[in-house]
Amino acid sequence: MTQTVVVTGASAGVGRAVAHAYAERGGRLALLARGEAGLAAAERDCRERGAADVRTYRVDVADAGAVQRAADDVVHRFGRVDVWVNNAMVSVFAPTWEITATEFRRVTEVNYLGTVHGTLAALRHMRAHGRGAIVQVGSALAYRGIPLQSAYCASKHAIQGFNDSLRAELLHDCPGVRLSMVQLPAINTPQFSWVRTRLSRHPQPVPPIFAPEVAARAILWAADHGVRELNVGGPTWRARLGNVLFPGLLDRKLARDGYDSQQTETPIDPATWHDNLDRPGDQERDHGAAGVFTDRARRRSAALWVGTHKPAVSGLAAAALSVALGAFVRRRR
Repeated sequence: MTQTVVVTGASAGVGRAVAHAYAERGGRLALLARGEAGLAAAERDCRERGAADVRTYRVDVADAGAVQRAADDVVHRFGRVDVWVNNAMVSVFAPTWEITATEFRRVTEVNYLGTVHGTLAALRHMRAHGRGAIVQVGSALAYRGIPLQSAYCASKHAIQGFNDSLRAELLHDCPGVRLSMVQLPAINTPQFSWVRTRLSRHPQPVPPIFAPEVAARAILWAADHGVRELNVGGPTWRARLGNVLFPGLLDRKLARDGYDSQQTETPIDPATWHDNLDRPGDQERDHGAAGVFTDRARRRSAALWVGTHKPAVSGLAAAALSVALGAFVRRRR
């Protein structure tokens, strides 16, 4: 069956990679983003990759009405929405006291409320059909905040709490609509070249860095299987586990290392830096899925393989345990 898939933040980064992956499946795609050049290039890419149809919508997800109108048009044209991926995001890199109230509001409106707006628009149609899949693109930072990204971390925490409430409601009233959240590690996307920053050096994702295609594979798998939550990459697992076991120790480690690990050695001139907080970074020039750290980005994740092959991993573990117990018994005899 040909799926109808809506992706927000589809013009660049993870959203662009997700759009590519669904296009290769032959899906009907609705791509939502702000940037004209990025959207046009994403549409061309998806058609070349085999998408059955592609529609683009220049939408700021902070505008609930615009998101709903886009969803209604998708259903009018394609008949339904099978998968909705909430991915759009912005951020500000700065100590908390250097981020203005207006900037906090903007990050919240795009990241958290944008996710709420997309989810409500999807639910309006999915609940009527009794089925569908919604995937929220989250982060390890949904559970563990880090310095210099308090606005972004808070928005991802909010999405996680929103999801927990909504998931229980769907299980009660409409179990055919599945809700997943994919928690990402550091991903090589263009955001680090257009994020609003008050740092003196070029921002970077905290290493190790993964390619956006790794995130896309995880998001498609989550949509296919309706998994509650999927952690991508060893760093996500370590961050979540460390935050449970040693939160105070992690605070001190981040205080020591968290500033340098989010910057390269390349200085930037704040006066000439152009960010995408209030206007799209790909309005006039397409930036694609990958950022400037391609040479450092991993294209595979062993932790993701384990997370998506739990029956096989459990079988291997049981077999290994059986062999070990057999050897122990033989030695005892």
